[in-house]
Amino acid sequence: MQAIYDIVATANSYLWGPWMLAALALTGTFLTVGLRFVPWRKLPAAFKLAVQPSTGEGDISPFQALMTALAATVGTGNIAGVATAIYFGGPGALFYMWVIALVGMATKYSEAVCAVAYREVDELGNHVGGPMYYIKNGVGAKFPRLAFVLAPAFAVFTALAGFGIGNGVQANSVAHVLRENFAVPNEVTGIVLMVVVGLVLIGGIKRIADVASALVPSMIVLYMGAGLVVLAINFAAIPDALALIFRSAFTPAAAEGGFAGATVMLAIRWGFARGIFSNEAGLGSAAIAHAAAKTNDPIQQGLVGMLGTFIDTLVVCTVTGLVIVTSGMWTGGLNGAALTSGAFAASLPFGGTIVAVSLAVFAFTTLLGWSYYGERAVEFLFGVKAIVPYRVVWVLAVPVGALTNLDFIWLLADALNAMMAIPNLIALVILSPAIFTMTKNYWAK
Repeated sequence: MQAIYDIVATANSYLWGPWMLAALALTGTFLTVGLRFVPWRKLPAAFKLAVQPSTGEGDISPFQALMTALAATVGTGNIAGVATAIYFGGPGALFYMWVIALVGMATKYSEAVCAVAYREVDELGNHVGGPMYYIKNGVGAKFPRLAFVLAPAFAVFTALAGFGIGNGVQANSVAHVLRENFAVPNEVTGIVLMVVVGLVLIGGIKRIADVASALVPSMIVLYMGAGLVVLAINFAAIPDALALIFRSAFTPAAAEGGFAGATVMLAIRWGFARGIFSNEAGLGSAAIAHAAAKTNDPIQQGLVGMLGTFIDTLVVCTVTGLVIVTSGMWTGGLNGAALTSGAFAASLPFGGTIVAVSLAVFAFTTLLGWSYYGERAVEFLFGVKAIVPYRVVWVLAVPVGALTNLDFIWLLADALNAMMAIPNLIALVILSPAIFTMTKNYWAK
């Protein structure tokens, strides 16, 4: 087993090495420039579209599609991931999370545009789409042999990755948080979580969207509200914290207390890696949710889709990062969720509890969002007959994740996420002329 662990660890370090981070950043930059900075310039229009009444064909509203996508992304990356980035890369890592999010908005926009433009309707009347479909129907029109390989490859990687990053890891996070903060046994958490997830999944995408639309905004408001209160308390420290973030982004951060110090390259690496882990721009996963939106215009859903990256990283992760830096806890040697919890608790009496509850609910919604991604992936591979068996296996895997040590699953899931990004980025580059043309024609109208 150790030999397999070492092989996966080596593969993971290569897959998420500088070349992958550069590919994600360069693709996002290429799309941003090619779109003439539409994701930045049209941000107000995107928020307006997100809350407008839905029209057109589809299964869920554009807002519900956004909430379903956010359900799968807002989670451990926003709470533990930011802390990990600062722990290893210093405060400057937060700056590079902003950078990768700014160009990632164009990536997420392009994914959602293609998801709607190349989606299909399955035998059950559901609108299905995502990278496997825009590779099949878009890339396949130009390069059929390439699409024949890339489309099923993406679906396989997604279906497998879901059981790691979307199921086991999330169930384990919920169990750990509830045990550490409320003394709830892992066995109880696993069983209850299995039942609740099963009840939601019976209703398919519509019920997932309903639950996500209720929980995600509520928990973001709670978590953000607590974070803003902490920042109000630490208001005097914010200017120095921002100066430290920008200074550390371009000069090495010296060792201090329990912080070992970090080079600029470490800040870039951890900022990019944790930013992508949090918002998933480039992985193509969110496009699967946006394909179900009730809309006849790919550009409109693209605008709504890019809000996922903006909200996830430029809003939620920023608040987490500023709370950590202004609290001074980042030099204390803590890492992950413990660092974030400690930073909140340092200023708020119940700050640690708020972080624990937020992490548990965010992880639960991620379980729901990723179940839909995996379900659509196996449907692409095996047809609608595979949906129910997949749901059953997904639900049964929940208590296993809650009770199991997941060090190996983390590594394997990270590797599969990187493998999802490869066919998706290739497809976005090939389809970029179509994306640019659709965008130009939309604004010309």
